[in-house]
Parts: sequence; structure tokens; C-alpha cells
Amino acid sequence: MALDQRSRLDRREQRWRSTDRLDGDRRRPPTSLVVALVLACLSLMILDARGGDGSPVEGARRMVGEVVGPVESGTSTVLRPFTSVPDWFRTRDGMKDEIADLEAENARLRAEANRADYDRNRLQEYDGLTAAASDLGFALVPARVVGLGASQSFSDTVTIDAGSDSGLRADMTVLNDDGLVGRILRVTRTTATVLLLVDADSVVGGRIGRSMQVGFLHGRGSIGDDARLDLELVDESVVPTEGDSVVAWGSEGGAPYVAGVPVGKVTTVYSNLRDSSQRAVIEPYVDFGALDVVGVVVPSGSSSDRSVIEADGSLE
Repeated sequence: MALDQRSRLDRREQRWRSTDRLDGDRRRPPTSLVVALVLACLSLMILDARGGDGSPVEGARRMVGEVVGPVESGTSTVLRPFTSVPDWFRTRDGMKDEIADLEAENARLRAEANRADYDRNRLQEYDGLTAAASDLGFALVPARVVGLGASQSFSDTVTIDAGSDSGLRADMTVLNDDGLVGRILRVTRTTATVLLLVDADSVVGGRIGRSMQVGFLHGRGSIGDDARLDLELVDESVVPTEGDSVVAWGSEGGAPYVAGVPVGKVTTVYSNLRDSSQRAVIEPYVDFGALDVVGVVVPSGSSSDRSVIEADGSLE
């Protein structure tokens, strides 16, 4: 009985030892298999070392790529909307900022373009005043026209933004880069009222540049394209020629008009057979409907709250 039990126990232990050996064999592959796999990998690496289309494994690689490639592409397409969400928000915010910057830049450029002609014209007028001061030999205080309207009994006047603080006073000559504008009627500390040359009650001494004959210029009261002056010569026997230029005759002491300032040109000549007098129609050089920058003739070295264009073209 005891021998049978011992025999059964020996068979059970042998059975369990066999099972343990089998499990161990399953966990550890045979050494020969590992060596075979390593040799196979080395062989593939050596064969593929040639690379390119001539590689023996290129066909297998291409086949795997054709099978796996579409799967990878499809997976990437499916996942892309989800993986790109953070970048989409960042890109959208960046685009909004960029659009805002572009709109601001466009607005600035449009404003500059809209002002380009205005600024260019004003610069030309300032340059013209500098040239006029040098040509005429007078110092000028630059000013801008800020108002248009009647004053006292005169109907054609403008207001400029310079007054007594700028060294201005009544009966000073006003001109621009084209020619004679008029004379100052009165001043305040910061403004002055200018009687235009074309006012119906304005009378200015004029001289025909070619013949040096003198006469009197009378305004017609119009400041538009049809603004004209009538010239009556002192010597009624003199016949002006169309196209002759007319300049200011000048006043004693240069007030209210200095001599030599361009006024206009002769366009038409009328003869009165009854008294043998001559009358010339003058087209002024100045466009009175577009006055902006003007200069007021002042003595050289005058004290002013703004820069004075001296006779040599310098600013003081």
C-alpha cells in the first residue's frame, strides 16, 4: 500500500516537472531560432545595401508601401480635422489681427492719397512765395485764407490767419505766387481782412510792362473764371496790345501797393471814337476763387510770431 502511494507521488512530481519544463520552453525561444532570425536580418541588410530599384527587396518594399500607404493616408485624412483644431484657432486669430492691420494701413494710405494733391499744391504755393520774395526784393509774411465775405462797403474780401501779432497792419500789399491779390483793410491780433483786387470799388495803379504806360485798374466785382479788370491809360492815345502784361504801378512808400507785382495780361482793347480813348480788359493772373496761401509784404527784419520769408528767400 505504501509502495503504491509513493509510486503515485513520483509520477505526479514527474508530471509537474515536465509541465514546468514545457512552460519554460514556451517563454524562452530556442537559441537556434534567434540565431536564424539574426542571420536573416543581416542577410536582408546586406542585400538591401545596394539600394534603389536594383535592390532585391525593392519589390517587397513597394508592395508593402502600396498596401500600407493608402491606409496611412486615409487615417491621416480622418484625424487631420481633429489634430488641426488648435492651429485653426491660432491661425484665425492671427488672420483677424492681420486683417485689422491691413484695414488700418489702407485707411491711412487713402487719407494720404486724398491729401496728396492738396499738400502738393500748398507746397508749390509756399515755394512760389519764396521765389516771389526773391524776385521782387520784398520780405513776406505767409498766411492762409480762412474766410470769404463782405466787409464794410466792399463786397469782395477774404480773411487771412495772420494779424498784428505777425507784424501786419492796414494798407499792406497782399500777393501769392501768381501775382497781386489785394491790400489789407484792417487787422486784429490774429487775423486780417483783405480787399481783393477785383472788388468793384477797388482801384489800383497799373503799368503796361512793354510800353511802361500807366493807368488805373478797376475791378468788376467777380471772382470766378470771368474775373476781369478794366485798365484806363493816362495817355489816351496809347493803344495797348493784346497779350501785354500789366504790373502794379506802386504807391508812395509802397502802401497800399508795392511796385512791380504782376497783375494780369491784356485780353481785349476797346477804342472810343468819340473821345479817342482806349480801354483794355485785363485777365488777372490770380485765381481768386481758389485762394489759399498768400504773402503779405512787410519791411525786412519785421518782428513776427511766425517765420518771415526774407528778400533773399531765407526764413527768419
